[in-house]
Amino acid sequence: MNFNIKNIAKDFSSISLKEMDSVALMKRIDTKFVIRKDLLNEVLESIRNDYSVLEINNNRLMNYNSLYFDTDTKKFYYDHHNKRVRRTKIRIRKYVESDIYFLEIKQKDIKGNTIKNRIKINEFETDLSDNSKEFIKGVTEKDYQLNPSLWNSFKRITLVNKNAKERVTIDLNLSFSLDEDKKSYDDLVIIELKQERYNRNSPIVKTLKKHRIHPYSISKYCVGMINLYQNIKYNRFKEKLIKINQLSTSLWSS
Repeated sequence: MNFNIKNIAKDFSSISLKEMDSVALMKRIDTKFVIRKDLLNEVLESIRNDYSVLEINNNRLMNYNSLYFDTDTKKFYYDHHNKRVRRTKIRIRKYVESDIYFLEIKQKDIKGNTIKNRIKINEFETDLSDNSKEFIKGVTEKDYQLNPSLWNSFKRITLVNKNAKERVTIDLNLSFSLDEDKKSYDDLVIIELKQERYNRNSPIVKTLKKHRIHPYSISKYCVGMINLYQNIKYNRFKEKLIKINQLSTSLWSS
């Protein structure tokens, strides 16, 4: 089935941003999958009766822009690379259709839960304000010296399960940039299932399993860092990078 971005999720019932508050899931289990873009319409068709789609101002495909921060030693990147259970990511994200900026902190705890804290801010801050620094220090209990490390943009579909406390985000047209360097993944789709605890009976999990698509740990931040920093160590991510590069160029099939 060919991918048609204009008609994406057009047959889904819609849900508003306010209605989605009931499934905010700021503490959750995240499960990711990767597929080729040309499979997406078929997957969505299989689950359209099980989920509603977030709609803002008649838009169902939202634009997101993010600015990530890290230390001079790239601590957040290397914590992930070195498989530390407790790890942190810090970013400013613009939700374009809502015209809202959040400073967001995502942390993994020892049980593998994702804990997300955020505050509204007025705009992107390449130099973090005193208020932003205090928020970061309050959440992380660390006085990090942070600098911008990576820009990221993508389009997202957000689905909400009609019968369970569960959200699904579908990210496509991923692009990373740093100064003049850019890397895009036009044919790659990252699906992320957000639940209070992992449930294999989720409609999206069952549908992906039929296509032999299984959970796959992947970090957009780490993928961007590998592509844009020449001297960064990435030996533990090498197989993942090969796989997503093959997938993005339609050379790999699940």
